[in-house]
Formats: sequence, structure tokens, C-alpha cells
Amino acid sequence: MSILEVSGISKHFGQTEVLNSIDFTLEKGQALAIIGPSGSGKTTLLRCLTYLETPDSGKISVNGEVIFDADDPSQLSEEKKRLNRLHFGLVFQSFNLFPQYTALQNVTLAGELLAKERPDYKQNKKEILADIRRNAEDILASVGLSDRLGSYPHQLSGGQQQRVAIARALALKPDILCFDEPTSALDPELTGEVLKVIRGLAERNTTMVIVTHEMQFARDVADNILFMADGVVVEYGPPEEVFGNPKEDRTKQFLERYSS
Repeated sequence: MSILEVSGISKHFGQTEVLNSIDFTLEKGQALAIIGPSGSGKTTLLRCLTYLETPDSGKISVNGEVIFDADDPSQLSEEKKRLNRLHFGLVFQSFNLFPQYTALQNVTLAGELLAKERPDYKQNKKEILADIRRNAEDILASVGLSDRLGSYPHQLSGGQQQRVAIARALALKPDILCFDEPTSALDPELTGEVLKVIRGLAERNTTMVIVTHEMQFARDVADNILFMADGVVVEYGPPEEVFGNPKEDRTKQFLERYSS
């Protein structure tokens, strides 16, 4: 069974059609790279998956359960959106860390807020918070930041800030980790350290959707490539097919421009 099934997702902003009937599936442990020119709808698609935008039509299922159906008003309540959003972790282009919190606090914050809703929170508060902290420390160590737990964002490089953002997204153990151009705000010399972390996640079979402009990275890491243009899926398949033998002229034109 696919961990993620996206069917017929469309989105308009005013009279502008940004997404037109997007379909794809993702298996557990796989990485999907979404590529395409600017304005093709890649980021809007991610925002629809993570409930930052509401599609006009279509369905989204996770682990066989429909979590979004544009024709079912009960799926659109704020409480339902909040719960379903937990299926996804999202790493933004520009880090979006809280400047007043340390790296460790940025990673533990969401877990601590959710923990307060547990019926046993008051009784077991100390143990629950200790578990959240240990989990955050372990994740920060896994992205190479065990020595920067007490550092504030302004004390970290861009690459380190993005690694904190990745750790924050991992902390709630999402089913699917989403990246929106995770290196676009970084200087070239810092890009490599973030891509190394994502490669490590792929090697550990983390289920991921990655919007990226790093073509070689997408080719090396992704199990499948989804090429978008003008709000539609133009081509979808394994990297060796999409990059090595693209079927569609639009794909060929894009890849030729990118490699020129």
C-alpha cells in the first residue's frame, strides 16, 4: 500500500490555475523529487499537502486513510486540519526558526505544546518533557549539531540553521518529510552540508517529498522524479528515465536549459 496517494488536486488563486489535477503516489521509505521551472506549482503542491493551502478539488490519503477530500466538508474543519497536518513535517526555504529560542528549544517546542493535551500530562509532566528533550538531542546529534544545542539562530550559519529546521521537522516523527527548496537560501559552500543530511535520511529510508532545483542531487537521491510545468505533471518516473531518457519535449527542454 502507498503511504501517500494524491488524486486530482487542483488549486486556483483568483482566475489563475496553479495546480491542475495532480496525481501521484509515494511508497513508504521512498524519496520523491519534484522539479520544474519557477511558477510551475511545486511549492503550492507542497503547501496543499501540509494544509498551508486548501485545494479546490481532489483527495489526499495517508496510509490508506483519506485525510483530505474537497467534497467532504467534515475534512475541512480546523481541528481536522491540525491533526492531519501531523502526518507531514515541512522544512521551509528560509528556516523559519524562532530567534528567541535555542536550537534545542526550537526542536522541542512543538512536542511540548502537544504534550499538554495528553490526559496524563500533569501526572507525568517531568518524564514526558525529559523524553521530548532526549528525542530532540538525539535528532540534533544525527544532523551533526550535538555541540550547538544552546546556540540561538543568529549564532548559527545558514547551513546549521537549516539542519535545526530539519531536526524540528523530524521531532514529531511525521509519516512524510517535505522539503521546499531546502538549499535555495544558502550560499553554495553551505549547500553541501544540508544535502548530506538529506542523503543520510534517504539512506535510512525516510519517506520524503523534496522540491529542489539541485538536479544532480535529485537524480542521485530520489526513487522517482515528478516534473511539473504550468501546474500539471508533465513526466513522472525513475531518475534514470526522466533524466536519462525523457519522453516529453517539455521535460527535454527544461533539462537542456538546466544543463547548459
